[in-house]
Amino acid sequence: MDLESLDKWAKIKGIKVLGTGDFTHPEWFRNLKEKLEPAEAGLFTLKSEIRNPKSETNSKFQIQNSKTRFILTVEISCIYSKNSRVRKIHLLIFAPSFEAAEKINAHLGWIGNLRSDGRPILGLDAKEAAKIALNASEDCLVIPAHCWTPWFAIFGSKSGFDSIEECFDEYSKYIYAVETGLSSDPQMNWRLSVLDKITLISNSDCHSASKIGREANVFDAELSYSGIAKAIKEKDPKKFLYTVEFFPEEGKYHYDGHRLCGVSLPPAESKKYNNICPKCKKLLTIGVLNRVEELADRPAFDKSSAGKPEGAIPFKSLVPLEEIIADAFGVGTGTKQVNQEYDNLISKLHNEFNILLEASPEQLRAATTPEIAEGIVRVREGRVKVEPGYDGVYGKVKIFGEDERKQKAAGGQKALF
Repeated sequence: MDLESLDKWAKIKGIKVLGTGDFTHPEWFRNLKEKLEPAEAGLFTLKSEIRNPKSETNSKFQIQNSKTRFILTVEISCIYSKNSRVRKIHLLIFAPSFEAAEKINAHLGWIGNLRSDGRPILGLDAKEAAKIALNASEDCLVIPAHCWTPWFAIFGSKSGFDSIEECFDEYSKYIYAVETGLSSDPQMNWRLSVLDKITLISNSDCHSASKIGREANVFDAELSYSGIAKAIKEKDPKKFLYTVEFFPEEGKYHYDGHRLCGVSLPPAESKKYNNICPKCKKLLTIGVLNRVEELADRPAFDKSSAGKPEGAIPFKSLVPLEEIIADAFGVGTGTKQVNQEYDNLISKLHNEFNILLEASPEQLRAATTPEIAEGIVRVREGRVKVEPGYDGVYGKVKIFGEDERKQKAAGGQKALF
């Protein structure tokens, strides 16, 4: 998870601008200052002597020669009491310069131990965090992270609020966007009219360099910090084209449930049990779909998104390429067979987003097996089945049914004889 790996994998994925994450951590911040150099205003690239073009030439991937841009970002965890309740809110902060980030770090360092974690835990009101960031620079962006997840989110069922205003008070006017998170998509958020003026952005924690880009934002804006920030603030569909989303059912908190009990329930079923687990009789972890239902003032949208709010930014739901390959082969992710086919596709079709979003069916069929090409097309068209995630358990995506696998196996036996 160093800058060199992030730079390489951004190119493999097809990502132009990548958040640095964790700029509040002293060691990582020093690393960023040592290894990055200015590019367009407010963006940075890896220094050329660190990028080492020779190693890229020898890479198994035909990595595109464009430099990855980095934008200074951090996620912080605010745990505090407000209106007689404990609140746990995760916030994203985007900074336009090292100077602004340094001011934020200095102030937050008085409040908590920034060295203990990449995402520092601070006894700090979310409103005060916004105040600190905006005092460092009026160009900073403060964005509630994964805004619906139960435990650490602005609308979370366990410790959140019912509105942006309730959380940020007079600083609400500086909250231009919220992050949908893996367990919700824009279509779910459109059900709240109070979010019509708020921009919905999509990002994902990477956890490992090869997992970056599970969610992303697609811009046709000026390549600079201010260009990106302006597109977000103004919610301009000509500059902010669409977001790339998980199917929300695949997220870890879509349904209600209890992981230890193996209980997963849609909102209507939870209601029958008064939100009590039918096995252990303790309170269920109320998931994102239930919480959206609770706060929504509009009915659910159909798959076509017909009647979506005016000015809403479109979205596309995708499944990571590795998962599509694994499902087509009927094996697990991370296996040798999956890794080899992933490498093959990247070498032929340049990067993962090009494969998932842009390559024609003919190009896909020429580059890989018929099953994988068909799987990619089905994902684009939303023809997938997902067993919803709950209480920290990821949902399971199925592109091919068991009947299809049996037919394929039978056909294979006939061909053999």
